[in-house]
Amino acid sequence: MPRQSISAQAIIFDMDGVITNTMPDHFHSWKTVLKSIGIPVTYYDVYCREGQQGIRSVKEICVQYGKSVSKHQAHRILREKEILFKKIVRSRFITGARTLVKKLHRDKFRLALVTGTSRHEMERILPRPVRELFEVVVTGNDVHHGKPHPEPYLKSLKKLNVQPARAVVIENAPFGIRSAKKAGLRCLALETSLPRKYLEGADAIFASISELEHRVRFHNIPPAVSSKGQL
Repeated sequence: MPRQSISAQAIIFDMDGVITNTMPDHFHSWKTVLKSIGIPVTYYDVYCREGQQGIRSVKEICVQYGKSVSKHQAHRILREKEILFKKIVRSRFITGARTLVKKLHRDKFRLALVTGTSRHEMERILPRPVRELFEVVVTGNDVHHGKPHPEPYLKSLKKLNVQPARAVVIENAPFGIRSAKKAGLRCLALETSLPRKYLEGADAIFASISELEHRVRFHNIPPAVSSKGQL
């Protein structure tokens, strides 16, 4: 299969499941806390909601399993999940992720990170040398609406001062793909967390970062310029 060329000025990455391999820790935390209130949450219940704001995940999962919870109870469940996650999370990386980010940085692409994780947790999980490769970072603390709403990706574009047509997103979850597409962005998906059938909204799907690098060549395009200067 011939290698596809993708022209872009900016590459925007999701974090969990694209750069860091922390989704198993998120799942264990959700499963443990929700089991205590009688909800047998499944792998797909959690992984399909990756990128969503935590409080909304609590409410939707409780409705799905017919469990009525008050606003106070929902926030308590989320708080317990976050406390457990902080205790067990380990810094692990998706194979090839750091190498790809470093290569794109060397090739002068403008890089952004868009994650539903809080800024505090992101800084704890992602080592400084990796964080500093990203010109723009948008976390769950920085938006009113999490994925699948387009706000997270629209905010990253605004901070980069780049038009959607000049950027591409790398995602691994349905809500992230929907968020990117609603923001007018091209989206490449990785099967690092979920199988292909859950990622069909993406423009292209790859089994791994290795396959993405084998099948795609990123071509760096210069900043758009108008008669009044750079756009």
